[in-house]
Amino acid sequence: MTVRFEIETTPIEGLLVLKRRRITDERGHISRLFCSDELAEIGWRGPVAQVNESASRFAGTVRGMHFQSPPFSEIKLVTCVAGCILDVAIDLRRNSPTFLNHVAVELSADNACSFLIPEGFAHGFQALTDDVRMIYAHSAPYHAEAEGGLSPTDPRLGVAWPLPVRHLSPRDAGHPLLDADYQGLAA
Repeated sequence: MTVRFEIETTPIEGLLVLKRRRITDERGHISRLFCSDELAEIGWRGPVAQVNESASRFAGTVRGMHFQSPPFSEIKLVTCVAGCILDVAIDLRRNSPTFLNHVAVELSADNACSFLIPEGFAHGFQALTDDVRMIYAHSAPYHAEAEGGLSPTDPRLGVAWPLPVRHLSPRDAGHPLLDADYQGLAA
């Protein structure tokens, strides 16, 4: 089978940037956001259990860094359908050689890219423009008891947000800084 996505690897194994191929004519374009057969070839496991949309009104808004702990870990396919964001995934896999490293990619309506984030990563983003809209496909349903988060401004994580961090939710602002004993997520 030919995958209809151009696939870019990142410095962290399993994190992939997918460029959607657009079919364009004078009316506009169409592009595939998700195909279980094609994505299974590059790491998607299971069905789409949940699809969420988020909207951020103001540039600088940061959402994250969120994750689901095992056994409720999830794969995410993140797509920006309006505006532009810096999307960040942080490796929380306890025994990974890239533990606590992150990858940041720009996703926008114009660049037609999505970010495939495997299990064991925290995820968040910053709106680089006003009026951002995101679509997330999740491989597992949300479980409140498995929810976790890291402070998006934690210096140990080293995320260089391009704009001043603004408009954090009370929940995201309350995520703790990592201490020296942080062990990450078990596989």
